Amino acid sequence: MTKFQARQGDVFIERCAAPRTKLEPVPAEAGRVILAHGEATGHAHAIPMSHAALFARGAERFLRVVKPTELLHEEHAPIALSPGTYRVTRQREYSPEGLRNVAD
Repeated sequence: MTKFQARQGDVFIERCAAPRTKLEPVPAEAGRVILAHGEATGHAHAIPMSHAALFARGAERFLRVVKPTELLHEEHAPIALSPGTYRVTRQREYSPEGLRNVAD
C-alpha cells in the first residue's frame, strides 16, 4: 500500500488498511460525502457520493474511495484521491480551556 497523507483545512486524511471490524455507514448529504462541516463559513469538505462512502467506528471515521476523485472545499485547493481506504481525522488545537476541533 502506498503511503498517502494530506490536510485540507481542519481535515487530515491518511491511506490505511481497511478495518476488519464492523463499520457503520455515515449517510451522505445532498449527494455528497461530507468529511466535515466548516464552523466558521458553513462550507464543507466533500466528495461526490458516487465516488466514495464514509463509515464510522465509534469516533473514528473511514473513507472508502471507489473511483478516482477529489476532496473539495470552497476555500481550499482540491486533493486528488485514488481508490482505497482512508482514515479521516479532524485536526485539534490547544486552547487554555482544553483541546478543541480546529475551526475552518
